[in-house]
Amino acid sequence: MPSLPNLLTLSRIVAVPLLVGLLWWPAWTTGYALAFALYCLMGITDYFDGYLARSNGAVSRLGVFLDPIADKIMVASVILMLVGTRDIQGVHLIAALVILLREIAVSGLREFLAPLHVSVPVSKLAKWKTTLQLVSLGGLILAGAAPAALWIETTSLAALWGAAVLTLVTGWDYLRVGLKHMD
Repeated sequence: MPSLPNLLTLSRIVAVPLLVGLLWWPAWTTGYALAFALYCLMGITDYFDGYLARSNGAVSRLGVFLDPIADKIMVASVILMLVGTRDIQGVHLIAALVILLREIAVSGLREFLAPLHVSVPVSKLAKWKTTLQLVSLGGLILAGAAPAALWIETTSLAALWGAAVLTLVTGWDYLRVGLKHMD
């Protein structure tokens, strides 16, 4: 439990309420700037917890369990806050909803397959999906810190749609694997 990779993962979970608090007031550009810095720090810890665990041979069951949960908590919280503050609105809600629904469905699928001893490895395309998703959400937070730079919001919303498309593709890939084990 007290390994550095696990502590980094736990720090991401603990930081989510602070991130939410910083995004609470959409007109507070300083809050968005601080939220962007925190979001970037959380992304860096996400990279390093996995890197340190693998490079030091310290991969633990707790870490394997907590890491995807920390990612999903962070992503879901940011999406919900950006929807609540209307940074994501209109037709873009569809992209956000696709991402949230896929996260829930894949988590449920993994939980269903675990007792059957069937693992669903993360594909390269799913890693690209995650990267695009994290960049788009970070960009939308940054857009709240710099509302005059409309290109940031436009680019981030386009990236959100790209992530949503990859979400559908990778979600279908996971579902196909899961369907083979359902009766």
